[in-house]
Amino acid sequence: MQTKPTQAEYFRGDIQGLRGIAVLLVVIYHTGVALPGGYIGVDIFFVISGFVITQLLLRETSATGTISLKSFYERRIKRILPAVAFAIIGTLFLSIFALSPFGEQQQVAQTARASSFFAANFYFYLQDSYWALAENPLRHLWSLAVEEQFYIFFPVLLLALNKLKIHINSR
Repeated sequence: MQTKPTQAEYFRGDIQGLRGIAVLLVVIYHTGVALPGGYIGVDIFFVISGFVITQLLLRETSATGTISLKSFYERRIKRILPAVAFAIIGTLFLSIFALSPFGEQQQVAQTARASSFFAANFYFYLQDSYWALAENPLRHLWSLAVEEQFYIFFPVLLLALNKLKIHINSR
């Protein structure tokens, strides 16, 4: 009798090690130490996320023949939303004491609004400040927005491709 693999059996130490290197690159880059290309850590995160999510979805498709979008989105929400909400609310609260009410607080509030909908990347792009050096404590949420947009659309694409494959194979 086969049993369902445990979470530990899916653990990939090599991927976690790569994730650790990516964190280190980004942290060092943001400290101001001369580390040309340290921002590549964000790209590494994107690749790791794509790999892990694809692996998870393909495993589900192989086991069940489909993807439960409801379950997938529920897991993503439970994993990401509490931390993001805490960071945004905490930043808004602290900005009352740390930032000028004449522009800086409004900027953070606008970024918080966009970040709440995982659209910070579009917000910064439309502000012509995607890579601007102006201080904004929520600027880093642009990368989370990109990742969440991937989480929203990729499972739907994979599900559609799976249905197309089934349709073609049934001919």
